[in-house]
Amino acid sequence: MQSMTSPESISYLTQRDAAEIDEILMGPLGFSVDQLMELAGLSVATSIAEVYKPSEYNRVLAICGPGNNGGDGLVAARHLHHFGYKPFVCYPKRTAKPLFTGLVTQLESLAVPFLTVGDLPSELSKDFDVLVDAMFGFSFHGSPRPPFDDLIQKLVNLHKYNQTRQKSSVIVSVDIPSGWHVEEGDVAGEGIKPHMLVSLTAPKLCAKKFSGPHHFLGGRFVPPSIVEKYKLHLPQYPGASMCVQIGKPPQIDISALRENYISPEFLEDQVEANPIDQFLKWFDDAVAAGLKEPNAMCLSTVGKDGKPSSRMVLLKGVDKDGFVWYTNYESRKAQQLLENPRASLLFYWDGLHRQVRVEGSVQKVSDEESEQYFHSRPRGSQIGAIVSKQSTIVPGRHVIHQQFKELEEKFSDVDLIPKPKAWGGYKLKPDLFEFWQGQKSRLHDRLQYTPQEINGKQVWGIVRLAP
Repeated sequence: MQSMTSPESISYLTQRDAAEIDEILMGPLGFSVDQLMELAGLSVATSIAEVYKPSEYNRVLAICGPGNNGGDGLVAARHLHHFGYKPFVCYPKRTAKPLFTGLVTQLESLAVPFLTVGDLPSELSKDFDVLVDAMFGFSFHGSPRPPFDDLIQKLVNLHKYNQTRQKSSVIVSVDIPSGWHVEEGDVAGEGIKPHMLVSLTAPKLCAKKFSGPHHFLGGRFVPPSIVEKYKLHLPQYPGASMCVQIGKPPQIDISALRENYISPEFLEDQVEANPIDQFLKWFDDAVAAGLKEPNAMCLSTVGKDGKPSSRMVLLKGVDKDGFVWYTNYESRKAQQLLENPRASLLFYWDGLHRQVRVEGSVQKVSDEESEQYFHSRPRGSQIGAIVSKQSTIVPGRHVIHQQFKELEEKFSDVDLIPKPKAWGGYKLKPDLFEFWQGQKSRLHDRLQYTPQEINGKQVWGIVRLAP
Protein backbone atom coordinates (compact mmCIF):
# COMPACT_ATOMS: atom_id res chain seq x y z
CA MET A 1 0.00 0.00 0.00
CA GLN A 2 1.07 3.57 -0.69
CA SER A 3 2.71 5.79 1.89
CA MET A 4 0.57 8.85 2.58
CA THR A 5 1.20 12.60 2.36
CA SER A 6 -0.43 15.10 4.72
CA PRO A 7 -3.26 17.02 3.02
CA GLU A 8 -2.15 20.20 4.79
CA SER A 9 1.14 20.22 2.86
CA ILE A 10 -0.50 19.89 -0.59
CA SER A 11 -1.47 22.69 -3.01
CA TYR A 12 -5.12 23.05 -4.03
CA LEU A 13 -6.11 24.69 -7.34
CA THR A 14 -8.83 27.20 -8.11
CA GLN A 15 -11.02 26.51 -11.14
CA ARG A 16 -9.19 29.25 -13.06
CA ASP A 17 -5.72 27.92 -12.27
CA ALA A 18 -6.77 24.37 -13.21
CA ALA A 19 -8.02 25.60 -16.60
CA GLU A 20 -4.84 27.63 -17.20
CA ILE A 21 -2.60 24.67 -16.39
CA ASP A 22 -4.48 22.50 -18.89
CA GLU A 23 -4.07 25.20 -21.56
CA ILE A 24 -0.32 25.41 -20.91
CA LEU A 25 0.09 21.62 -20.94
CA MET A 26 -1.76 21.32 -24.26
CA GLY A 27 -0.17 24.46 -25.71
CA PRO A 28 3.49 25.40 -25.28
CA LEU A 29 4.35 22.21 -23.37
CA GLY A 30 3.27 19.97 -26.25
CA PHE A 31 0.87 17.54 -24.60
CA SER A 32 -2.15 16.32 -26.54
CA VAL A 33 -5.52 15.83 -24.90
CA ASP A 34 -5.43 12.09 -25.59
CA GLN A 35 -2.04 11.79 -23.84
CA LEU A 36 -3.34 13.54 -20.73
CA MET A 37 -6.57 11.52 -20.82
CA GLU A 38 -4.66 8.24 -21.05
CA LEU A 39 -2.45 9.14 -18.08
CA ALA A 40 -5.43 10.39 -16.07
CA GLY A 41 -7.50 7.27 -16.73
CA LEU A 42 -4.55 5.03 -15.86
CA SER A 43 -4.13 6.98 -12.60
CA VAL A 44 -7.78 6.39 -11.73
CA ALA A 45 -7.53 2.65 -12.47
CA THR A 46 -4.33 2.21 -10.43
CA SER A 47 -5.84 4.15 -7.50
CA ILE A 48 -8.85 1.82 -7.51
CA ALA A 49 -6.57 -1.22 -7.70
CA GLU A 50 -4.56 0.06 -4.70
CA VAL A 51 -7.60 -0.16 -2.40
CA TYR A 52 -10.37 -2.25 -3.97
CA LYS A 53 -9.00 -5.62 -5.02
CA PRO A 54 -10.76 -7.38 -7.93
CA SER A 55 -11.36 -10.50 -5.81
CA GLU A 56 -13.76 -8.45 -3.62
CA TYR A 57 -14.79 -5.53 -5.85
CA ASN A 58 -14.97 -7.10 -9.28
CA ARG A 59 -18.00 -5.47 -10.94
CA VAL A 60 -17.26 -1.85 -11.87
CA LEU A 61 -19.71 0.61 -13.44
CA ALA A 62 -18.09 3.67 -15.04
CA ILE A 63 -20.65 6.46 -15.48
CA CYS A 64 -19.15 8.76 -18.09
CA GLY A 65 -20.14 12.28 -19.01
CA PRO A 66 -19.77 13.93 -22.45
CA GLY A 67 -16.51 15.79 -21.73
CA ASN A 68 -12.91 15.00 -20.85
CA ASN A 69 -13.88 13.72 -17.41
CA GLY A 70 -16.00 11.10 -19.16
CA GLY A 71 -13.04 10.26 -21.38
CA ASP A 72 -10.95 9.66 -18.25
CA GLY A 73 -13.64 7.22 -17.12
CA LEU A 74 -13.58 5.36 -20.45
CA VAL A 75 -9.78 4.99 -20.26
CA ALA A 76 -10.02 3.84 -16.64
CA ALA A 77 -12.58 1.18 -17.61
CA ARG A 78 -10.19 -0.20 -20.24
CA HIS A 79 -7.31 -0.44 -17.77
CA LEU A 80 -9.55 -1.99 -15.11
CA HIS A 81 -10.49 -4.71 -17.60
CA HIS A 82 -6.80 -5.54 -18.03
CA PHE A 83 -6.33 -5.43 -14.24
CA GLY A 84 -8.82 -8.28 -13.83
CA TYR A 85 -12.04 -6.37 -13.07
CA LYS A 86 -15.32 -6.72 -14.94
CA PRO A 87 -16.17 -3.18 -16.06
CA PHE A 88 -19.47 -1.90 -17.44
CA VAL A 89 -19.94 1.55 -18.97
CA CYS A 90 -22.90 3.92 -18.91
CA TYR A 91 -22.17 6.65 -21.48
CA PRO A 92 -25.51 8.30 -22.27
CA LYS A 93 -24.36 11.46 -24.11
CA ARG A 94 -21.66 10.24 -26.46
CA THR A 95 -19.20 12.70 -28.01
CA ALA A 96 -18.66 12.32 -31.75
CA LYS A 97 -14.98 13.39 -31.71
CA PRO A 98 -12.58 10.70 -32.99
CA LEU A 99 -10.78 10.52 -29.63
CA PHE A 100 -13.97 9.49 -27.85
CA THR A 101 -15.29 7.19 -30.57
CA GLY A 102 -11.88 5.48 -30.52
CA LEU A 103 -12.15 4.91 -26.76
CA VAL A 104 -15.58 3.35 -27.26
CA THR A 105 -14.24 1.08 -30.01
CA GLN A 106 -11.37 -0.04 -27.75
CA LEU A 107 -13.83 -1.01 -25.02
CA GLU A 108 -16.14 -2.77 -27.47
CA SER A 109 -13.19 -4.79 -28.76
CA LEU A 110 -12.72 -6.05 -25.17
CA ALA A 111 -16.44 -6.96 -25.00
CA VAL A 112 -17.01 -4.41 -22.22
CA PRO A 113 -20.81 -3.96 -21.99
CA PHE A 114 -22.32 -0.51 -22.57
CA LEU A 115 -25.51 0.06 -20.57
CA THR A 116 -28.20 2.66 -21.17
CA VAL A 117 -29.64 4.59 -18.24
CA GLY A 118 -32.73 2.40 -18.59
CA ASP A 119 -30.59 -0.73 -18.23
CA LEU A 120 -29.40 0.29 -14.78
CA PRO A 121 -31.06 -1.32 -11.74
CA SER A 122 -32.96 0.91 -9.34
CA GLU A 123 -30.44 -0.01 -6.64
CA LEU A 124 -26.94 0.11 -8.12
CA SER A 125 -25.53 -1.84 -5.16
CA LYS A 126 -27.30 -4.96 -6.36
CA ASP A 127 -25.24 -5.28 -9.54
CA PHE A 128 -22.03 -3.31 -8.96
CA ASP A 129 -19.22 -3.22 -6.40
CA VAL A 130 -17.50 -0.02 -7.58
CA LEU A 131 -19.17 3.00 -9.21
CA VAL A 132 -16.80 5.35 -11.04
CA ASP A 133 -18.23 8.87 -11.13
CA ALA A 134 -16.70 10.34 -14.31
CA MET A 135 -19.56 12.64 -15.28
CA PHE A 136 -18.29 16.21 -14.76
CA GLY A 137 -14.85 17.71 -14.17
CA PHE A 138 -13.55 21.07 -12.99
CA SER A 139 -14.75 23.00 -16.07
CA PHE A 140 -18.44 22.19 -15.44
CA HIS A 141 -20.80 25.11 -14.63
CA GLY A 142 -24.44 25.27 -13.63
CA SER A 143 -26.81 22.47 -12.69
CA PRO A 144 -26.62 18.95 -14.16
CA ARG A 145 -29.19 18.26 -16.88
CA PRO A 146 -30.95 14.99 -17.70
CA PRO A 147 -29.99 12.22 -17.55
CA PHE A 148 -27.07 13.19 -15.34
CA ASP A 149 -29.23 14.79 -12.64
CA ASP A 150 -30.91 11.42 -12.11
CA LEU A 151 -27.61 9.53 -12.25
CA ILE A 152 -26.13 11.81 -9.60
CA GLN A 153 -29.21 11.23 -7.47
CA LYS A 154 -28.73 7.46 -7.83
CA LEU A 155 -25.25 7.86 -6.36
CA VAL A 156 -26.60 10.07 -3.55
CA ASN A 157 -29.26 7.46 -2.81
CA LEU A 158 -26.60 4.77 -2.87
CA HIS A 159 -24.88 6.44 0.08
CA LYS A 160 -28.14 6.40 2.03
CA TYR A 161 -28.78 2.78 0.97
CA ASN A 162 -25.33 1.78 2.15
CA GLN A 163 -25.92 3.42 5.53
CA THR A 164 -29.07 1.39 6.11
CA ARG A 165 -28.13 -1.91 4.45
CA GLN A 166 -24.34 -2.17 5.05
CA LYS A 167 -23.75 -2.89 1.37
CA SER A 168 -20.18 -3.03 0.15
CA SER A 169 -20.43 -0.95 -3.06
CA VAL A 170 -18.22 2.15 -3.19
CA ILE A 171 -18.15 5.39 -5.18
CA VAL A 172 -14.94 6.64 -6.81
CA SER A 173 -15.09 10.22 -8.12
CA VAL A 174 -12.71 11.39 -10.84
CA ASP A 175 -11.14 14.77 -9.99
CA ILE A 176 -14.43 16.36 -8.80
CA PRO A 177 -17.46 14.63 -7.29
CA SER A 178 -20.08 15.36 -9.97
CA GLY A 179 -22.47 18.08 -8.88
CA TRP A 180 -20.05 19.62 -6.38
CA HIS A 181 -18.90 23.23 -6.72
CA VAL A 182 -15.31 23.10 -7.94
CA GLU A 183 -14.07 25.39 -5.17
CA GLU A 184 -16.70 25.27 -2.43
CA GLY A 185 -17.53 21.57 -2.53
CA ASP A 186 -20.89 20.04 -1.59
CA VAL A 187 -22.46 23.35 -0.60
CA ALA A 188 -25.92 22.07 0.34
CA GLY A 189 -24.59 18.87 1.88
CA GLU A 190 -26.88 16.76 -0.31
CA GLY A 191 -24.44 15.71 -3.02
CA ILE A 192 -22.43 12.60 -3.78
CA LYS A 193 -20.30 11.38 -0.88
CA PRO A 194 -17.57 9.33 -2.57
CA HIS A 195 -15.48 6.77 -0.73
CA MET A 196 -12.51 7.62 -2.96
CA LEU A 197 -11.54 10.82 -4.73
CA VAL A 198 -8.84 10.69 -7.41
CA SER A 199 -7.57 14.24 -7.94
CA LEU A 200 -5.76 14.85 -11.23
CA THR A 201 -2.70 17.09 -11.80
CA ALA A 202 -3.30 18.71 -8.39
CA PRO A 203 -6.32 18.64 -6.05
CA LYS A 204 -8.98 21.29 -6.66
CA LEU A 205 -10.17 23.44 -3.76
CA CYS A 206 -13.30 21.34 -3.25
CA ALA A 207 -11.07 18.38 -2.31
CA LYS A 208 -10.53 20.06 1.07
CA LYS A 209 -14.18 19.20 1.81
CA PHE A 210 -13.75 15.54 0.86
CA SER A 211 -14.24 13.40 3.97
CA GLY A 212 -14.05 9.89 2.50
CA PRO A 213 -11.35 7.41 3.51
CA HIS A 214 -9.25 7.40 0.32
CA HIS A 215 -7.89 10.49 -1.45
CA PHE A 216 -5.39 9.84 -4.26
CA LEU A 217 -3.51 12.14 -6.58
CA GLY A 218 -2.89 11.03 -10.17
CA GLY A 219 -1.67 12.54 -13.43
CA ARG A 220 2.06 12.09 -13.10
CA PHE A 221 2.98 14.55 -15.82
CA VAL A 222 3.37 17.99 -14.16
CA PRO A 223 6.66 19.58 -15.37
CA PRO A 224 8.85 21.85 -13.18
CA SER A 225 7.86 25.01 -15.07
CA ILE A 226 4.22 24.62 -13.94
CA VAL A 227 5.23 23.66 -10.40
CA GLU A 228 7.28 26.87 -10.17
CA LYS A 229 4.75 29.17 -11.84
CA TYR A 230 1.85 28.09 -9.64
CA LYS A 231 4.02 27.43 -6.55
CA LEU A 232 2.66 23.89 -6.34
CA HIS A 233 3.48 21.58 -3.46
CA LEU A 234 2.83 18.07 -4.71
CA PRO A 235 3.77 14.73 -3.12
CA GLN A 236 6.46 12.46 -4.50
CA TYR A 237 5.09 9.49 -6.43
CA PRO A 238 6.57 6.25 -5.09
CA GLY A 239 8.66 4.19 -7.50
CA ALA A 240 6.92 3.70 -10.85
CA SER A 241 3.44 4.30 -9.41
CA MET A 242 0.86 6.41 -11.27
CA CYS A 243 -0.87 7.47 -8.05
CA VAL A 244 -0.02 8.62 -4.54
CA GLN A 245 -2.30 8.66 -1.52
CA ILE A 246 -3.01 11.90 0.33
CA GLY A 247 -4.27 12.18 3.87
CA LYS A 248 -4.50 10.11 6.98
CA PRO A 249 -5.13 6.39 6.77
CA PRO A 250 -8.71 5.44 7.58
CA GLN A 251 -9.47 3.93 10.96
CA ILE A 252 -9.64 0.20 10.34
CA ASP A 253 -11.34 -2.51 12.34
CA ILE A 254 -8.64 -5.19 12.23
CA SER A 255 -11.18 -7.90 12.98
CA ALA A 256 -13.09 -6.97 9.81
CA LEU A 257 -10.09 -7.33 7.49
CA ARG A 258 -10.54 -10.39 5.33
CA GLU A 259 -10.00 -11.66 1.79
CA ASN A 260 -12.40 -14.02 0.04
CA TYR A 261 -10.00 -15.99 -2.15
CA ILE A 262 -11.03 -17.09 -5.62
CA SER A 263 -8.68 -19.78 -6.93
CA PRO A 264 -8.71 -22.90 -9.12
CA GLU A 265 -9.35 -26.16 -7.26
CA PHE A 266 -6.25 -27.91 -5.95
CA LEU A 267 -6.90 -31.64 -6.20
CA GLU A 268 -4.96 -34.75 -5.25
CA ASP A 269 -5.02 -36.19 -8.76
CA GLN A 270 -3.46 -33.01 -10.17
CA VAL A 271 -0.37 -32.78 -7.98
CA GLU A 272 3.12 -34.13 -8.54
CA ALA A 273 4.03 -37.35 -6.73
CA ASN A 274 7.24 -35.77 -5.43
CA PRO A 275 6.69 -32.62 -3.29
CA ILE A 276 9.95 -31.06 -4.51
CA ASP A 277 8.56 -31.21 -8.06
CA GLN A 278 5.27 -29.71 -6.85
CA PHE A 279 7.18 -26.95 -5.07
CA LEU A 280 9.19 -26.14 -8.20
CA LYS A 281 5.97 -26.03 -10.23
CA TRP A 282 4.43 -23.50 -7.84
CA PHE A 283 7.69 -21.57 -7.57
CA ASP A 284 7.81 -21.23 -11.36
CA ASP A 285 4.20 -19.95 -11.26
CA ALA A 286 5.22 -17.30 -8.69
CA VAL A 287 8.14 -16.19 -10.87
CA ALA A 288 5.95 -16.11 -14.01
CA ALA A 289 3.35 -14.03 -12.14
CA GLY A 290 6.00 -11.38 -11.45
CA LEU A 291 5.64 -11.64 -7.67
CA LYS A 292 8.27 -9.72 -5.75
CA GLU A 293 10.97 -11.91 -4.20
CA PRO A 294 9.22 -15.25 -4.71
CA ASN A 295 12.22 -16.88 -2.98
CA ALA A 296 11.52 -15.03 0.30
CA MET A 297 10.67 -17.49 3.07
CA CYS A 298 9.97 -17.33 6.78
CA LEU A 299 12.51 -19.46 8.67
CA SER A 300 11.43 -20.60 12.16
CA THR A 301 13.81 -22.15 14.66
CA VAL A 302 13.63 -23.21 18.31
CA GLY A 303 16.57 -23.40 20.75
CA LYS A 304 16.98 -25.52 23.87
CA ASP A 305 14.95 -22.96 25.87
CA GLY A 306 11.88 -23.89 23.78
CA LYS A 307 11.36 -20.29 22.59
CA PRO A 308 10.61 -20.10 18.85
CA SER A 309 11.88 -17.27 16.64
CA SER A 310 11.10 -16.44 13.02
CA ARG A 311 12.63 -14.23 10.37
CA MET A 312 12.49 -13.75 6.60
CA VAL A 313 15.44 -15.12 4.61
CA LEU A 314 16.00 -15.82 0.94
CA LEU A 315 16.04 -19.28 -0.61
CA LYS A 316 19.27 -19.65 -2.59
CA GLY A 317 19.01 -23.22 -3.82
CA VAL A 318 16.64 -26.17 -4.02
CA ASP A 319 17.23 -29.71 -5.25
CA LYS A 320 16.03 -33.25 -4.50
CA ASP A 321 17.85 -33.12 -1.15
CA GLY A 322 16.34 -29.91 0.17
CA PHE A 323 16.35 -26.12 0.54
CA VAL A 324 19.45 -23.92 0.95
CA TRP A 325 19.93 -20.46 2.48
CA TYR A 326 23.00 -18.55 3.73
CA THR A 327 23.62 -16.65 6.95
CA ASN A 328 26.07 -15.87 9.75
CA TYR A 329 27.00 -18.97 11.76
CA GLU A 330 27.15 -16.87 14.96
CA SER A 331 23.63 -15.43 14.66
CA ARG A 332 20.70 -16.30 16.92
CA LYS A 333 19.19 -18.66 14.34
CA ALA A 334 22.54 -20.41 13.97
CA GLN A 335 22.78 -20.86 17.75
CA GLN A 336 19.24 -22.30 17.84
CA LEU A 337 20.04 -24.67 14.97
CA LEU A 338 23.14 -25.81 16.85
CA GLU A 339 20.96 -26.64 19.87
CA ASN A 340 18.06 -28.07 17.85
CA PRO A 341 18.90 -28.85 14.20
CA ARG A 342 15.31 -28.73 12.94
CA ALA A 343 13.44 -25.87 11.29
CA SER A 344 10.30 -24.85 9.44
CA LEU A 345 10.11 -22.81 6.22
CA LEU A 346 7.08 -20.91 5.00
CA PHE A 347 6.67 -19.48 1.50
CA TYR A 348 3.74 -17.09 0.99
CA TRP A 349 2.74 -16.02 -2.52
CA ASP A 350 -0.08 -13.55 -1.96
CA GLY A 351 -0.80 -12.85 -5.63
CA LEU A 352 -1.56 -16.55 -6.22
CA HIS A 353 -3.30 -17.18 -2.87
CA ARG A 354 -0.74 -19.86 -2.09
CA GLN A 355 1.59 -20.87 0.68
CA VAL A 356 3.95 -23.79 1.22
CA ARG A 357 5.16 -25.08 4.60
CA VAL A 358 8.26 -27.26 4.79
CA GLU A 359 9.62 -28.93 7.92
CA GLY A 360 12.77 -30.96 8.36
CA SER A 361 16.26 -31.44 9.72
CA VAL A 362 19.01 -28.91 9.05
CA GLN A 363 22.74 -29.21 8.46
CA LYS A 364 25.46 -26.93 7.13
CA VAL A 365 26.41 -27.11 3.47
CA SER A 366 30.04 -27.78 2.56
CA ASP A 367 32.55 -24.97 2.92
CA GLU A 368 33.27 -25.27 -0.82
CA GLU A 369 29.58 -24.66 -1.62
CA SER A 370 29.47 -21.66 0.73
CA GLU A 371 32.70 -20.29 -0.77
CA GLN A 372 31.33 -20.60 -4.31
CA TYR A 373 28.07 -18.84 -3.46
CA PHE A 374 29.83 -16.11 -1.43
CA HIS A 375 31.94 -15.09 -4.41
CA SER A 376 28.90 -15.05 -6.71
CA ARG A 377 27.37 -12.24 -4.62
CA PRO A 378 27.82 -8.52 -5.43
CA ARG A 379 30.98 -7.07 -3.81
CA GLY A 380 28.88 -4.85 -1.56
CA SER A 381 27.05 -7.89 -0.19
CA GLN A 382 30.36 -9.68 0.41
CA ILE A 383 31.73 -6.73 2.37
CA GLY A 384 28.42 -6.40 4.22
CA ALA A 385 28.70 -10.04 5.37
CA ILE A 386 32.14 -9.31 6.83
CA VAL A 387 31.01 -6.10 8.57
CA SER A 388 27.87 -7.55 10.12
CA LYS A 389 28.40 -9.59 13.28
CA GLN A 390 24.78 -10.63 12.96
CA SER A 391 22.51 -10.33 16.03
CA THR A 392 25.18 -8.57 18.14
CA ILE A 393 24.52 -5.12 19.62
CA VAL A 394 26.02 -2.14 17.76
CA PRO A 395 26.38 1.40 19.19
CA GLY A 396 24.81 3.01 16.09
CA ARG A 397 24.14 2.82 12.38
CA HIS A 398 27.13 5.05 11.64
CA VAL A 399 29.53 2.46 13.09
CA ILE A 400 28.52 -0.21 10.55
CA HIS A 401 28.67 2.26 7.68
CA GLN A 402 32.10 3.47 8.73
CA GLN A 403 33.40 -0.11 8.91
CA PHE A 404 31.88 -0.82 5.49
CA LYS A 405 33.66 2.21 4.03
CA GLU A 406 36.99 1.15 5.54
CA LEU A 407 36.66 -2.38 4.12
CA GLU A 408 35.70 -1.01 0.69
CA GLU A 409 39.01 0.87 0.66
CA LYS A 410 40.94 -2.13 2.03
CA PHE A 411 39.62 -4.47 -0.70
CA SER A 412 39.62 -1.91 -3.54
CA ASP A 413 42.59 -3.61 -5.22
CA VAL A 414 41.64 -7.16 -4.22
CA ASP A 415 39.96 -9.42 -6.80
CA LEU A 416 38.80 -12.12 -4.39
CA ILE A 417 37.41 -10.96 -1.05
CA PRO A 418 37.94 -13.69 1.57
CA LYS A 419 34.77 -15.33 2.90
CA PRO A 420 34.36 -14.95 6.68
CA LYS A 421 34.77 -18.25 8.54
CA ALA A 422 31.54 -17.59 10.42
CA TRP A 423 29.45 -17.29 7.26
CA GLY A 424 27.93 -20.03 5.15
CA GLY A 425 24.93 -22.05 4.11
CA TYR A 426 22.39 -24.39 5.64
CA LYS A 427 20.29 -27.03 3.95
CA LEU A 428 16.92 -28.19 5.27
CA LYS A 429 16.17 -31.82 4.38
CA PRO A 430 12.35 -31.99 4.32
CA ASP A 431 10.22 -34.60 6.01
CA LEU A 432 6.91 -32.72 5.73
CA PHE A 433 5.36 -30.47 3.08
CA GLU A 434 2.02 -28.70 3.12
CA PHE A 435 0.66 -26.95 0.02
CA TRP A 436 -2.13 -24.44 0.74
CA GLN A 437 -4.42 -22.86 -1.87
CA GLY A 438 -6.83 -20.15 -0.65
CA GLN A 439 -10.49 -20.72 -1.56
CA LYS A 440 -13.90 -19.12 -1.08
CA SER A 441 -15.57 -19.06 2.34
CA ARG A 442 -12.37 -20.26 4.03
CA LEU A 443 -12.73 -23.74 2.49
CA HIS A 444 -9.06 -23.74 1.58
CA ASP A 445 -7.27 -26.64 -0.08
CA ARG A 446 -4.50 -28.16 2.11
CA LEU A 447 -2.49 -31.13 0.82
CA GLN A 448 0.18 -32.61 3.08
CA TYR A 449 3.09 -34.81 1.99
CA THR A 450 4.90 -37.08 4.48
CA PRO A 451 7.32 -39.96 3.81
CA GLN A 452 5.94 -43.48 3.99
CA GLU A 453 7.31 -46.97 3.39
CA ILE A 454 5.34 -49.12 0.95
CA ASN A 455 6.66 -52.57 -0.03
CA GLY A 456 10.05 -51.66 1.36
CA LYS A 457 10.27 -48.47 -0.70
CA GLN A 458 10.21 -44.88 0.57
CA VAL A 459 7.44 -42.84 -1.09
CA TRP A 460 5.60 -39.64 -0.29
CA GLY A 461 2.07 -40.09 1.03
CA ILE A 462 -0.48 -37.37 0.28
CA VAL A 463 -3.44 -36.52 2.53
CA ARG A 464 -5.96 -33.68 2.57
CA LEU A 465 -6.21 -31.61 5.76
CA ALA A 466 -9.31 -29.74 6.94
CA PRO A 467 -8.95 -25.99 6.31
